[in-house]
Amino acid sequence: MRLVLASTSPRRRDLLARLGIEPARVASPEIDETPLPREVPRAYVLRLAEAKARAVDRAEGEIVLAGDTTIALGRRILGKAEDEAELRRMLALLSGRRHHCLTAVCVVDTTGKARSRLSDTIVAFKPLTATEIDSYVATGEGLGKAGGYAIQGRAEAFVRFLSGSHSGVIGLPLFETRALLIAAGADLG
Repeated sequence: MRLVLASTSPRRRDLLARLGIEPARVASPEIDETPLPREVPRAYVLRLAEAKARAVDRAEGEIVLAGDTTIALGRRILGKAEDEAELRRMLALLSGRRHHCLTAVCVVDTTGKARSRLSDTIVAFKPLTATEIDSYVATGEGLGKAGGYAIQGRAEAFVRFLSGSHSGVIGLPLFETRALLIAAGADLG
Protein backbone atom coordinates (compact mmCIF):
# COMPACT_ATOMS: atom_id res chain seq x y z
CA MET A 1 0.00 0.00 0.00
CA ARG A 2 1.22 3.47 -0.90
CA LEU A 3 -0.52 5.88 1.42
CA VAL A 4 -0.84 9.57 0.65
CA LEU A 5 -1.65 11.70 3.67
CA ALA A 6 -3.70 14.67 2.48
CA SER A 7 -2.67 16.80 5.43
CA THR A 8 0.44 18.64 6.50
CA SER A 9 -0.58 18.34 10.17
CA PRO A 10 2.31 16.89 12.18
CA ARG A 11 -0.28 15.60 14.68
CA ARG A 12 -1.97 13.44 12.04
CA ARG A 13 1.38 12.05 10.96
CA ASP A 14 2.28 11.25 14.57
CA LEU A 15 -1.08 9.53 15.09
CA LEU A 16 -0.58 7.41 11.96
CA ALA A 17 2.78 6.34 13.37
CA ARG A 18 0.89 4.88 16.36
CA LEU A 19 -0.68 2.48 13.85
CA GLY A 20 2.77 1.68 12.45
CA ILE A 21 2.06 3.64 9.26
CA GLU A 22 4.43 6.02 7.54
CA PRO A 23 2.85 7.79 4.54
CA ALA A 24 4.64 7.34 1.22
CA ARG A 25 4.05 11.03 0.69
CA VAL A 26 2.30 14.01 2.26
CA ALA A 27 0.27 16.49 0.23
CA SER A 28 -1.42 19.73 1.20
CA PRO A 29 -5.00 19.86 -0.07
CA GLU A 30 -6.14 23.32 -1.09
CA ILE A 31 -9.88 23.68 -0.54
CA ASP A 32 -12.32 26.34 0.60
CA GLU A 33 -13.23 25.52 4.21
CA THR A 34 -16.08 28.01 4.45
CA PRO A 35 -19.24 26.40 5.85
CA LEU A 36 -22.19 26.38 3.47
CA PRO A 37 -25.30 28.35 4.46
CA ARG A 38 -27.19 26.47 7.22
CA GLU A 39 -24.68 23.59 7.08
CA VAL A 40 -24.65 21.58 10.29
CA PRO A 41 -21.31 20.61 11.88
CA ARG A 42 -21.50 16.86 11.08
CA ALA A 43 -22.21 17.44 7.39
CA TYR A 44 -19.51 20.13 7.32
CA VAL A 45 -16.64 17.94 8.57
CA LEU A 46 -17.67 14.99 6.39
CA ARG A 47 -17.81 17.24 3.33
CA LEU A 48 -14.41 18.78 4.06
CA ALA A 49 -12.69 15.45 4.72
CA GLU A 50 -13.85 14.08 1.36
CA ALA A 51 -13.05 17.34 -0.43
CA LYS A 52 -9.51 17.23 0.99
CA ALA A 53 -9.07 13.59 -0.07
CA ARG A 54 -10.32 14.38 -3.58
CA ALA A 55 -8.19 17.54 -3.87
CA VAL A 56 -4.96 15.54 -3.83
CA ASP A 57 -3.71 13.83 -6.97
CA ARG A 58 -3.75 10.05 -6.58
CA ALA A 59 -1.40 7.95 -8.68
CA GLU A 60 -2.13 4.36 -9.61
CA GLY A 61 -1.87 2.09 -6.56
CA GLU A 62 -2.15 4.93 -4.05
CA ILE A 63 -4.65 5.31 -1.22
CA VAL A 64 -5.41 8.84 -0.02
CA LEU A 65 -6.27 9.61 3.60
CA ALA A 66 -7.69 12.95 4.72
CA GLY A 67 -9.33 14.26 7.84
CA ASP A 68 -11.03 17.33 9.18
CA THR A 69 -11.80 18.39 12.73
CA THR A 70 -14.20 20.99 14.01
CA ILE A 71 -15.73 21.91 17.32
CA ALA A 72 -19.50 22.05 17.49
CA LEU A 73 -21.24 24.08 20.14
CA GLY A 74 -24.84 23.23 19.41
CA ARG A 75 -25.26 23.97 15.69
CA ARG A 76 -22.41 26.49 15.79
CA ILE A 77 -19.17 25.53 14.03
CA LEU A 78 -16.02 26.71 15.76
CA GLY A 79 -13.27 26.47 13.19
CA LYS A 80 -9.61 27.31 13.63
CA ALA A 81 -8.71 30.27 15.81
CA GLU A 82 -6.86 32.66 13.50
CA ASP A 83 -5.86 35.35 16.00
CA GLU A 84 -5.76 36.01 19.75
CA ALA A 85 -9.12 37.81 19.82
CA GLU A 86 -10.84 34.87 18.15
CA LEU A 87 -9.01 32.45 20.45
CA ARG A 88 -10.25 34.34 23.54
CA ARG A 89 -13.81 34.37 22.19
CA MET A 90 -13.75 30.61 21.55
CA LEU A 91 -12.33 29.77 24.98
CA ALA A 92 -14.95 31.97 26.65
CA LEU A 93 -17.68 30.15 24.71
CA LEU A 94 -16.32 26.73 25.72
CA SER A 95 -15.73 27.67 29.36
CA GLY A 96 -17.80 25.49 31.69
CA ARG A 97 -19.66 23.86 28.80
CA ARG A 98 -19.87 20.60 26.90
CA HIS A 99 -19.15 20.59 23.21
CA HIS A 100 -18.65 18.04 20.46
CA CYS A 101 -15.30 17.52 18.80
CA LEU A 102 -16.13 16.11 15.37
CA THR A 103 -13.42 14.54 13.26
CA ALA A 104 -14.25 13.06 9.88
CA VAL A 105 -11.85 10.74 8.09
CA CYS A 106 -12.05 9.94 4.39
CA VAL A 107 -10.05 7.30 2.54
CA VAL A 108 -10.03 7.10 -1.25
CA ASP A 109 -8.94 3.63 -2.34
CA THR A 110 -6.96 2.59 -5.41
CA THR A 111 -10.15 2.44 -7.51
CA GLY A 112 -11.21 5.97 -6.54
CA LYS A 113 -13.94 4.87 -4.14
CA ALA A 114 -14.28 7.15 -1.10
CA ARG A 115 -15.24 5.85 2.34
CA SER A 116 -15.80 8.13 5.32
CA ARG A 117 -16.32 7.77 9.06
CA LEU A 118 -17.15 10.34 11.71
CA SER A 119 -15.82 10.43 15.26
CA ASP A 120 -17.95 12.40 17.71
CA THR A 121 -16.32 13.04 21.07
CA ILE A 122 -18.04 14.94 23.85
CA VAL A 123 -15.66 17.22 25.72
CA ALA A 124 -16.54 19.32 28.76
CA PHE A 125 -14.33 22.18 29.88
CA LYS A 126 -14.14 23.39 33.44
CA PRO A 127 -15.18 27.01 33.96
CA LEU A 128 -12.18 29.05 32.87
CA THR A 129 -11.03 32.16 34.70
CA ALA A 130 -9.87 35.24 32.81
CA THR A 131 -6.34 34.51 34.04
CA GLU A 132 -6.48 30.94 32.67
CA ILE A 133 -7.69 32.19 29.31
CA ASP A 134 -4.99 34.90 29.22
CA SER A 135 -2.26 32.38 30.14
CA TYR A 136 -3.42 29.91 27.49
CA VAL A 137 -3.69 32.58 24.81
CA ALA A 138 -0.16 33.74 25.66
CA THR A 139 1.22 30.27 24.82
CA GLY A 140 -0.04 30.56 21.23
CA GLU A 141 -0.88 26.86 21.39
CA GLY A 142 -4.53 27.29 20.39
CA LEU A 143 -3.90 29.36 17.26
CA GLY A 144 -4.77 27.47 14.10
CA LYS A 145 -6.54 24.75 16.11
CA ALA A 146 -10.20 23.82 15.84
CA GLY A 147 -12.08 25.47 18.68
CA GLY A 148 -8.92 27.26 19.75
CA TYR A 149 -7.35 24.49 21.78
CA ALA A 150 -4.95 21.57 21.56
CA ILE A 151 -5.96 18.74 23.88
CA GLN A 152 -2.52 17.16 23.52
CA GLY A 153 -1.05 20.28 25.13
CA ARG A 154 -1.85 22.55 28.04
CA ALA A 155 -5.58 22.64 27.28
CA GLU A 156 -5.91 19.05 28.48
CA ALA A 157 -5.90 20.50 32.01
CA PHE A 158 -9.19 22.28 31.17
CA VAL A 159 -10.98 19.01 30.32
CA ARG A 160 -13.14 17.76 33.17
CA PHE A 161 -14.93 15.13 31.07
CA LEU A 162 -14.33 13.35 27.78
CA SER A 163 -16.45 10.67 26.16
CA GLY A 164 -15.22 9.28 22.87
CA SER A 165 -11.94 9.25 21.00
CA HIS A 166 -8.99 11.11 22.50
CA SER A 167 -7.05 10.66 19.24
CA GLY A 168 -10.08 12.06 17.39
CA VAL A 169 -9.83 15.26 19.42
CA ILE A 170 -6.15 15.49 18.48
CA GLY A 171 -7.15 15.20 14.83
CA LEU A 172 -7.28 11.58 13.64
CA PRO A 173 -9.46 8.95 15.34
CA LEU A 174 -7.33 5.82 15.17
CA PHE A 175 -10.14 3.26 15.44
CA GLU A 176 -12.06 4.76 12.51
CA THR A 177 -8.89 5.39 10.49
CA ARG A 178 -7.68 1.81 10.84
CA ALA A 179 -11.10 0.44 9.84
CA LEU A 180 -11.21 2.65 6.74
CA LEU A 181 -7.70 1.70 5.66
CA ILE A 182 -8.46 -2.02 6.02
CA ALA A 183 -11.68 -1.54 4.01
CA ALA A 184 -9.57 0.16 1.32
CA GLY A 185 -7.31 -2.87 1.08
CA ALA A 186 -4.47 -1.95 3.41
CA ASP A 187 -2.82 -4.86 5.25
CA LEU A 188 -2.39 -3.59 8.81
CA GLY A 189 -2.07 -6.96 10.49
